[in-house]
Amino acid sequence: MIGNENANGAGKDWAAFQYEIYLNGMTGAVPRLPAELGRLEELAAGRLGPGPVGYVAGSAGNGSTERANREALERRRIVPRMLRDVRRRDLSVELWGRRLPAPVALAPIGVLSIMHPEAECAAARGAAAQGVPFILSSASSTPMEQVAEAMGDGERWFQLYWGKDREVTKSFLGRAKAAGFTALFVTLDTPLLAWRPRDLDQAYLPFLRGVGTANYFTDPAFQAGLTKPVHEDRDAAVLHFVGMFGDPGKTWEDLALLREHWDGPIVLKGILHPDDARRAAAAGMDGVVVSNHGGRQVGGSIGAADALPGVVEAVGDRMAVLFDSGVRSGDDVFKALALGARAVLLGRPYAYGLGLDGQAGVEHVIRALMAEFELTMALSGHTDAAGLTPSALV
Repeated sequence: MIGNENANGAGKDWAAFQYEIYLNGMTGAVPRLPAELGRLEELAAGRLGPGPVGYVAGSAGNGSTERANREALERRRIVPRMLRDVRRRDLSVELWGRRLPAPVALAPIGVLSIMHPEAECAAARGAAAQGVPFILSSASSTPMEQVAEAMGDGERWFQLYWGKDREVTKSFLGRAKAAGFTALFVTLDTPLLAWRPRDLDQAYLPFLRGVGTANYFTDPAFQAGLTKPVHEDRDAAVLHFVGMFGDPGKTWEDLALLREHWDGPIVLKGILHPDDARRAAAAGMDGVVVSNHGGRQVGGSIGAADALPGVVEAVGDRMAVLFDSGVRSGDDVFKALALGARAVLLGRPYAYGLGLDGQAGVEHVIRALMAEFELTMALSGHTDAAGLTPSALV
């Protein structure tokens, strides 16, 4: 009962995590973090400061978009099938010519030093240890080169906040490529920061304190725009960062610059409308992430899972469709894959895990999510994560 045979030979027995917990319990040990990932936010709120927790947990407006994300997933229900041989399960997926052991990656989350002093390095090590990709945010608290070194040979992708300064953009792409980041995720939904009441009520924006600016402050092109070195006039460096971070003037034609300076896969994050997905495909992009930034940018937006089927239908097999926004459990992963996503990005839960228990907390979140997903898949009569279809849902 405890064992599992994986179809891909080298595949990981994620489901065995539950028996590891039970067996450890025989010695009186219980997990430091809960098995239900939805409880992590409450725990983090009780242990960390209101500013950091509010920044991670907060949403645009009154939070209706974050609620819509959860409602869109909850409305879809799994229909289990019986008497199917589910002894051998294959959770692996292929993306851009690479075989990944699981259909999950850690989403880009900036300023992780507000959650834990080891910040992005701890999260990246946790991802690498569990064999899932880590997407580093442009707005990280740690320079990209240090994060790359921390995760060794782990699969790493780089997320770009596409600002006004072309030279900084080009420099970021060159640095990321040199540091072994293999795919570029371009966030499109942040040309401006949204109205976020939880942050506003605390007057809390980490960037204004020089947090989340490490990639910029260490960048030669960024430094070239300063009259004094960062260490001599940090306030001026912060103001320069704020002035070039977002760019509401970007259009589809500007994608040509990215393709010119990045020779790997380019994935556009923040796509919700089928027509935008078609434009991404026509522009030669390699993938899109159906995402509303976890509800942090547009209050009253469509739930991401409601947008997913239309985007998948619009692009067919022309590009990879990934999913983000609202994933809190293994059954959420199942539903996103059944709706047509090739993989999902996990965000807030791993940030809370990091804040509560560092790298070990990140690894717990990954293992708990994947164990629940594998068990959900098997108990629903399915054995191939890449083969899930809408017929598994109502």
